[in-house]
Amino acid sequence: MLEDLTFKSLGIVNYHETLELMKSHIKEKDFSNEIWLLEHPSIFTLGTAADKNHILDSKDIPVVQSDRGGEVTYHGPGQLIIYFLLDIKKLDCGPNKFVLTIQDFIKELLLSLSIDSNYIEGAPGVYVDKKKIASIGLRISKGKSYHGISLNFDMDLSPFKQINPCGYEGLEVTQIKDLNKNVSKLQLEKLVIDSLKNIF
Repeated sequence: MLEDLTFKSLGIVNYHETLELMKSHIKEKDFSNEIWLLEHPSIFTLGTAADKNHILDSKDIPVVQSDRGGEVTYHGPGQLIIYFLLDIKKLDCGPNKFVLTIQDFIKELLLSLSIDSNYIEGAPGVYVDKKKIASIGLRISKGKSYHGISLNFDMDLSPFKQINPCGYEGLEVTQIKDLNKNVSKLQLEKLVIDSLKNIF
């Protein structure tokens, strides 16, 4: 367990600025373990392995090259993004175990909201039936993690049709509000923080 873990709820923040803040944070000499909860304005992001052909038509939504793992995804208001700035060496947690831990956390979180979810072999993230509800993309540098997971909560899902989400043609997406209307954003953030305190 991490004794110095702090949570920050940042609201809607610019993707570029947040990326720079994450990069500088993990390089700090007096590094502190932090988990950031936030939303981004509409943006498509490409992971390090992403094929630009998976952006079918960006229209007026900006496209940015990121340094996280994974393929192309969409971020927009109403999607809860959780960035993990953690010393995973201290957690004694390798990259694969770390990904599984985060996926299991989302699965348990959804279960507490009466939503059954599942994994798809070879396709990271969390799904409800075959529709994706959470996308994962991480970067680990010198034992420190950054980036994290995006959970579709109450958003306009139509921009996902402008891409092959996570590189999968025709992949459908879903969100919490369509599966459980009785959850507020505040309740969701509280559930997330309480749950992650128990894990890390």
